[in-house]
Amino acid sequence: MGFSEAFKAFWGNYANFSGRASRSEYWYAWLAIWLIFLILGIFSYVSEFIYYVDGLLGLIVLLPMISLGVRRLHDTDKSGWFILMALIPLVGWIIMLVFYCTAGDRGTNRFGEDPLAK
Repeated sequence: MGFSEAFKAFWGNYANFSGRASRSEYWYAWLAIWLIFLILGIFSYVSEFIYYVDGLLGLIVLLPMISLGVRRLHDTDKSGWFILMALIPLVGWIIMLVFYCTAGDRGTNRFGEDPLAK
């Protein structure tokens, strides 16, 4: 999955907590969102209004980022509830990074079809 397809899938699956998301879909979506935040962050030094737009965008992307993380966990055959491990200081973030970098299951798992098989 390419960069633009991943970004479209990110918004198309805004609140979809079922199914699976490939590694490329996950990391390309993160890259797109962080590039937007970087650009807004640079312009926030010029205008205070952009600072508030940046905060609003953070609230807007919160739900789709959580749903993307849950679907990425599903691809590695883990329950979406594992996303709560991110609330554990330091250790939780390291564990989640390992989960998100792990290759997904080939073929069908209990959460659905392989997203790369489509």
